[in-house]
Amino acid sequence: MLALSYRQVKRLWRRYRQEGAIGLQHRSAGRESHRAKPRVFRERVLRLLREKYSGGPGEPRCGPTLAAEHLAEEDGLPIDEETLRRWMLEEKLWMRTRGRKPAHLHRRARKEHFGEMVQLDGSFHAWYEQRGAPGCLMNMVDDATGITHARLGEAETIWAAAQVLRAWIERYGVPLVLYTDWKNVYKVAPTPQQELRGEEPLTQFGGMCARLGMRIVGAHSPQAKGRVERNNGVHQDRLVKKLRRQGIHEDAAANAYLARHYLPALNLRFAKNPAQPQDYHRPRPSSAELDRVFRLQSERWVSNDWVVRHHNRYLQLQPTRRQQRWPRGKAVLYESEEGALEVCYRGETMAFAELCEPPSRSAEGEQKATVPVRCWQRYHHPGPENPCKRQVASNMKRVRRRMLAEAVAARRAGKGACVPPGAAKDAAPGCTPAPLPDPTSDPTKGTF
Repeated sequence: MLALSYRQVKRLWRRYRQEGAIGLQHRSAGRESHRAKPRVFRERVLRLLREKYSGGPGEPRCGPTLAAEHLAEEDGLPIDEETLRRWMLEEKLWMRTRGRKPAHLHRRARKEHFGEMVQLDGSFHAWYEQRGAPGCLMNMVDDATGITHARLGEAETIWAAAQVLRAWIERYGVPLVLYTDWKNVYKVAPTPQQELRGEEPLTQFGGMCARLGMRIVGAHSPQAKGRVERNNGVHQDRLVKKLRRQGIHEDAAANAYLARHYLPALNLRFAKNPAQPQDYHRPRPSSAELDRVFRLQSERWVSNDWVVRHHNRYLQLQPTRRQQRWPRGKAVLYESEEGALEVCYRGETMAFAELCEPPSRSAEGEQKATVPVRCWQRYHHPGPENPCKRQVASNMKRVRRRMLAEAVAARRAGKGACVPPGAAKDAAPGCTPAPLPDPTSDPTKGTF
């Protein structure tokens, strides 16, 4: 039942009768191992941990794995990382961190081929700690092998993404799929009109990838591109401390250190072999072709005098042999990272000369006095059927009838000798006024 020999069971029974239950314990329990490190070696390692690898006030300390690497490389003290973790736990130099229990999720399997899918993400962090300004690490990770390429910059911009992608292409080739998040740099959602037309909007970076034949896939959560997110955590732990050890606080020096020392050592330690040996990277283009691919592309209308306006710059296009008399379309402008411009009109590259900016408005005090000139304008005269004219005519008739009624009433009251309105003052003597109308007739009716 105990899977022991008869003699061994007799020895255990004899020890149990003599010592009790404590006698069944192994004799080496509680004793120091014969393969244990010397006490002097342990004290030296712990002293170096406190002095060099524990970090200053407000700085994160090195973990057991990274500290074991530095002890072996810099101090010549090789030690297993698990042994160092146990020592650090005993001396309160390291603590186990346990988070909340995550939900039940299924991890997506790796791609089987190198270059089948590459994940790209920007990680904002205080990479130089208090020695420099915070920056952004553009990080690319192959999904099948975990091979990493990274570059430090100020922000996650179009040119930052283009630089790290071009460096990857020059080293390995053009990958099939680029896995990113839904930032305006990489991918934007289509408008309702574009959805109805079945169009997919392209950003400037998306246009560069389309010209290379790459497809961009957008992740809807950080967990979806967890491989590059976990890789960012590795950089935030290891790269920050290595830059501190090297005394680097500028992007140029940091990128040189990444290319020469950090990334080769990181890929050698953490990269894995793909499930299938085939490389899915397409052949890398030439340097001239990459220069034509990694450019900003925009369209501008060509005016009648063959001038194109771009970012408040006026470009006068030079005539060509096949040039039409009048421009009837848009010109395509290509702008490189250095600011070099190229103008193409209907598939033909056109030379141009930059014009001066339009003259600014002079100050009010320097403006010359202007003389107003009267400009005769031909006004519109409405016809007699116009509603306004008909209303005015009816009002005039009403006023004339009222005046006639008042004149007739005045004559009947005995003022017949008065000169009627409108009569000449020097009329011949003996002239008689006009006869009064018939009193039986109504003066408000009829014509006059």
